[in-house]
Amino acid sequence: MHDEHDWALATQAIRAGFERTAYGEHSEPVFLTSSYVFESAEQAAARFAGTDAGNVYSRYTNPTVSVFEQRLAALEGAEMAVATASGMAAILATCMALLKSGDHVVCSRSVFGTTTVLFSKYLQKFGVEVSFVALTDLAGWQAAVRANTRLLFLETPSNPLNEIVDIAAVSAIAHAANALLVVDNCFCTPALQRPLALGADIVVHSATKYIDGQGRCLGGAVAGSKAQMDEVLAFLRTAGPTLSAFNAWVLLKGLETLALRMEAHSENALALAQWLEQQPGVEQVFYCGLPSHPQHVLAKVQQSGFGGVLSFAVKGDKAAAWRFINATRMVSLTANLGDAKTTIVHPATTTHGRLSAEDRAQAGIGDNLIRLSVGLEDIADIRTDMQRGLAAL
Repeated sequence: MHDEHDWALATQAIRAGFERTAYGEHSEPVFLTSSYVFESAEQAAARFAGTDAGNVYSRYTNPTVSVFEQRLAALEGAEMAVATASGMAAILATCMALLKSGDHVVCSRSVFGTTTVLFSKYLQKFGVEVSFVALTDLAGWQAAVRANTRLLFLETPSNPLNEIVDIAAVSAIAHAANALLVVDNCFCTPALQRPLALGADIVVHSATKYIDGQGRCLGGAVAGSKAQMDEVLAFLRTAGPTLSAFNAWVLLKGLETLALRMEAHSENALALAQWLEQQPGVEQVFYCGLPSHPQHVLAKVQQSGFGGVLSFAVKGDKAAAWRFINATRMVSLTANLGDAKTTIVHPATTTHGRLSAEDRAQAGIGDNLIRLSVGLEDIADIRTDMQRGLAAL
């Protein structure tokens, strides 16, 4: 066994969780099999009963997926991680495993639009009560907690406004109520932020984003204590929102360059945010790396970098925002983020389009807001494309 917990994060991202087979392969193998052959009826019974460690069926046990889970757990400082088919599957699996009818959830308003729909529409259909609060309002979090509150959920930095909340402070509120704090760490990844070390109980990821890093496949993950993750795995075994072995292998390759990429994304995003803040056609830039950001100091404390996503409001209305987007030529108009390619999107009509106008207003998502996931292209070329957008305003 390796001393994985003593390795630096960059080393863990490349080597953690991998034990070579008898063939001595250097890169992690892909186990493209639905099931596994047992040596005897006794072993099969023991595997199904869980008394004998080993693979049973790739819906919930696959060697390639297991390496990805172990590696991500090491990066997040978690006892265990469970991989899922997508980021939304990770959130759903967490809720289905740990909540029941009559429980109450407090969720930030500043989350991905589909997360809001999952909590407000689907979970409430099954008797889970949900209250939404402003992410940065600690008094609001405290006031929303009830006797039946079991889970607090947030993103920091938030999508798309880059709001930051004190994870340790919200954790204290959750734990005082015997509730769990779940943090979506998609924007930072463990390369820039480790919520469990700050007091969170569970971390969820859309591995589709920065963990892959090249827009190749879907994936998700949940990480936390073994007791909690055993429950998540039990749901996965039953319901089957499973990560495929091939996608797990792709995500493992993404993890190998995660630390380098997040540093480069952060560098490009900060340079672009600083430049955008000086442009006359821009009303406001939302990026926690800027001193003008209201939680800039907090971001410096609980993150080791500021990430690659920023948003900005152009002067004008939705038509102006659309003119800006349509004038760009190099960046990709797509709702995905975390890609090596810079992407641009209009949140009010795409990622948060299923929210009501009132909910978007409460979340601060105006019609003139544009979100950028700043990629790894040369910063001068990204600026040139932004100038095309500015010229169209």
